[in-house]
Amino acid sequence: MMRDTPQLYTVSELNQAIKSLLDSDVRFLSVCVQGELSNYKIYPSGHHYFTLKDSDSSLRCVMFRSNASGLHFRPENGMKVSAVGRVQVYLRDGGYQLYCSELIPDGIGDLQLAFEQLKQRLYREGLFERAHKKALPVFPKRIVLVTSPAGAAVHDMIRILRARWPLAKVLIYPVRVQGREAPAEIAAAIVQINRWQCADCIIIGRGGGSLEDLWAFNEECVARAVYASVIPVVSAVGHEPDVTISDFVADVRASTPSNAAEIAAPDQVKIRECVDSLSLRLSNAVSEQILRRRQQLDAFLKSRTLTDVSYFVDLRRMGIDRLSDRLNSGFLTAFSGKREKLISSAAALNAMSPMRVLSRGYSIAEDNQKNVLRSVRQITVGERLTLHLCDGKLGCIVENREVLEHGT
Repeated sequence: MMRDTPQLYTVSELNQAIKSLLDSDVRFLSVCVQGELSNYKIYPSGHHYFTLKDSDSSLRCVMFRSNASGLHFRPENGMKVSAVGRVQVYLRDGGYQLYCSELIPDGIGDLQLAFEQLKQRLYREGLFERAHKKALPVFPKRIVLVTSPAGAAVHDMIRILRARWPLAKVLIYPVRVQGREAPAEIAAAIVQINRWQCADCIIIGRGGGSLEDLWAFNEECVARAVYASVIPVVSAVGHEPDVTISDFVADVRASTPSNAAEIAAPDQVKIRECVDSLSLRLSNAVSEQILRRRQQLDAFLKSRTLTDVSYFVDLRRMGIDRLSDRLNSGFLTAFSGKREKLISSAAALNAMSPMRVLSRGYSIAEDNQKNVLRSVRQITVGERLTLHLCDGKLGCIVENREVLEHGT
């Protein structure tokens, strides 16, 4: 029995034939594959390359930049996902791989996962710390609303701000608050307002919606713009249960846009009540002071000091006499002490005086150079000496010299 002759292919022809088979099979044009991410790499081109694996096998995958830019979360090795795409042959290597158009994390949605990932990363960087929070101005002059001018939220904020604090100038920086372009516009608005320094307070936000509707305020570029703002920022996104990344980074979080307006501006009614209360207290305090001073003046005008001038003069004379007595007493006490000290010092000085020694029969001998002689060895026979006595001095000539044996 003869065997059929196998068809001859080149490598390229065989790869192309297999590719054509896969391309023509509709089952492989759109598949969803579950597995665990491995060897996940992002190239400078923006393309993502990774492997999907389970306990028994693995599948090479690629996600091109155009699709990867739509990822809301950060894929990580070991993460379980579902990859949607088409299976095709890569002709150059002769291998097939999944050309992925969408990645869906298992367990929770991709937006919720992205939210948690960014939240944890910014928390570790310290963007949520209270030490970085700035206080809102008590009496703002200019408030800028970074929001959509077409939404109902902006009209609520303007109405409340004008009612509470009409002295503040309210400006609107129009941006999109939903869609792909919204995060960049919101971040750019915050940067420009800080560059122009045209506000004392910034309110960013919008009305309520789904997680997807509010997602612009969960983007990293918005969070970093809020953190870098020198001007205090109030985050007012959605309703009370809605929480966004901008809420964590902002200096103040408002539950709603209307609440943000109430937080950013003081209430003129309460300010007026406070001013009226302080004015009344001040008026009462001034009246009490005037009454007290008037009573003191009346008492002074009735005092004997003014009604009897001689009495006032006598009082002053008595004061002068007392001061004079105190001065004389102090002077005598001080003089007596100094005199006793002088006498004591003179006695001590006199006791140490050389003249007192001479008065007891001693004398002091000097040579011609007025050097005091302490030894007979300092002079020779025939030299002249001067002897100092208690009542004068004598000129002498040495006729002999005797040195004692124990002398030096």
